Amino acid sequence: MEVIVTSCSLFLPKGSLKCFLGALKMEMTEVTGVSLKRGSLAIEDNDRVAQAEEAKRQKILDHCLTKSRDEPERVSPPSGVNVPGPPAAVSAGEGTKNSDVQLEEEEEEEEDGLFEEDEEEEEEAESFADMMKHGLTELDVGITKFVSSHQGFSGILKERYSDFVVHEIGKDGRISHLDDLSIPVDEEDPSEDVFTVLTAEEKQRLEELQRFKNKETSVAIEVIEDTKEKRTVIHQAIKSLFPGLETKTEDREGKKYIVAYHAAGKKALANPRKHSWPKSRGSYCHFVLYKENKDTMDAINVLSKYLRVKPNIFSYMGTKDKRAITVQEIAVLKITAQRLAHLNKCLMNFKLGNFSYQKNPLKLGELQGNHFTVVLRNITGTDEQVQQAMNSLKEIGFINYYGMQRFGTTAVPTYQVGRAILQNSWTEVMDLILKPRSGAEKGYLVKCREEWAKTRDPAAALKKLPVKRCVEGQLLRGLSKYGMKNIVSAFGIIPRNNRLMYIHSYQSYVWNNMVSKRIEEYGLRPVPGDLVLKGVSEAYREMLTADNLDIDNMRHKIRDYSLSGAYRKIIIRPQNVSWEVVAYDDPKIPLFNTDVDNLEGKPPPVFASEGKYRALKMDFSLPPSTYATMAIREVLKMDTSIKNQTQLNTTWLR
Repeated sequence: MEVIVTSCSLFLPKGSLKCFLGALKMEMTEVTGVSLKRGSLAIEDNDRVAQAEEAKRQKILDHCLTKSRDEPERVSPPSGVNVPGPPAAVSAGEGTKNSDVQLEEEEEEEEDGLFEEDEEEEEEAESFADMMKHGLTELDVGITKFVSSHQGFSGILKERYSDFVVHEIGKDGRISHLDDLSIPVDEEDPSEDVFTVLTAEEKQRLEELQRFKNKETSVAIEVIEDTKEKRTVIHQAIKSLFPGLETKTEDREGKKYIVAYHAAGKKALANPRKHSWPKSRGSYCHFVLYKENKDTMDAINVLSKYLRVKPNIFSYMGTKDKRAITVQEIAVLKITAQRLAHLNKCLMNFKLGNFSYQKNPLKLGELQGNHFTVVLRNITGTDEQVQQAMNSLKEIGFINYYGMQRFGTTAVPTYQVGRAILQNSWTEVMDLILKPRSGAEKGYLVKCREEWAKTRDPAAALKKLPVKRCVEGQLLRGLSKYGMKNIVSAFGIIPRNNRLMYIHSYQSYVWNNMVSKRIEEYGLRPVPGDLVLKGVSEAYREMLTADNLDIDNMRHKIRDYSLSGAYRKIIIRPQNVSWEVVAYDDPKIPLFNTDVDNLEGKPPPVFASEGKYRALKMDFSLPPSTYATMAIREVLKMDTSIKNQTQLNTTWLR
């Protein structure tokens, strides 16, 4: 049995303050094995909703059989599964320059265009450490306390993204691994010829037809070497590779043609044809997704573009970090394992496997947690110090702070935007998102911000962005459409998850500060009145009052931005904790095998008894909505912010 101290995070509905606000609840929680029994829930935070990122080109291997364009694939950043449109009753303000059609055309142009970032990224790599001097530190977001008494030491976190591996723990307690690339045998699947029977030119014409990018109402493909079998394969290829298109055979001047045409308009992209799916097979194909250096939504956008479907037919239990190797379960509606497995020939830094057909999709939050394998390189601690630190993590745990990724990487933290939203200060919201700032950003974003500061012209600033689906681009589009006097509607164009990210960031900021205050005043010992601790509630009140917010009334004019609140544990004790210290000479070599390494039969690394550097390899499991970086912080007793880690990393590699 273990004692876990928990606290109300914030904001409870008016009238419940005297009963629950600031309550510090003591729970007795027994945790065994991988099954992590959750107590009180955290703020609804969508398991690390990440801010939409700039689009990146997806490199394609030369032998990719489903490539439909001559140029490399370029991927748009996530737009969220549910993207609410702007309020219908609101009229556009003066200066509106873009209609809905124009906005759609811009999006299509953006998808078709190819933006060369290599030179810019190289320049950024050289100056990243200098830019991060302006980034946030843990102190900036209320992360100030430790619970352990051991002596800390230095180490480099995520020196390589392969040093941070995450395996999802499903609701049944099973840890997800990619260990099977086989395709379930299904007589209903078409032959492999469907991936090669169409030429690149034919695929391009069909894709343009499918996506309504030209004025053609149909595409006719001549059947060379006409046989019934050949025609069948072409029919199957068009229907399986281009959802939404139907086919028919026509005779034209003595020649056979397969004619492709639209079956049900644009909705067909999001709703795969019912008649093309066997009734005896579950509607959802579940698979394990192994990805490197991509966040979950970005990965789903890549998959949806290759499969030519809408992202909202995918479901998952939680989003995973970008700068990491992650393994998680994904479900997709009425896409065969055969088509999914074919992507393994086309995509870099992705692997799909462990396919099965199920009746139901996955639901956000159904997971039990995540298992982490982390390497801290170039550690300075002695073996005794490491032993003390890891025993403390295993036996005492760590403070359940919200991690640094919750607050952004530039000099304008996301919680400031969230606070302005809650204050109904919409001009400030606009300025905080668009104004120039110090920190690590793409060159085109810097130019966009400079144009905005100089002209305050959303259309002019938007032209500086080759990628318009980032948050800044979406807001500028909204301002172009609705006018500068209707910022609320302009902001509403941003996907809901990304808008709520700012609110959740402010909640996290308040939580971090309050838990630091609670630890400072009372430590970990339970005190009389923990269930209703009025002193802490006053601390909440003081902090929110200083931010011009009324804790007794957190109802917002816009329902999405009204806050309720929930309980969150103060202390988390990881499960399945193990560790070892290894010696190595080459800072670029991997220090453990991944699932893909194991599939390829690579032998595990062998370590010498001595080496130029020492690393701490650690494994542990955490429940949802907790941050591995905060567990690592407790071990090292040092700031885990990108700002601090970048300076360590740069100093070491010089």
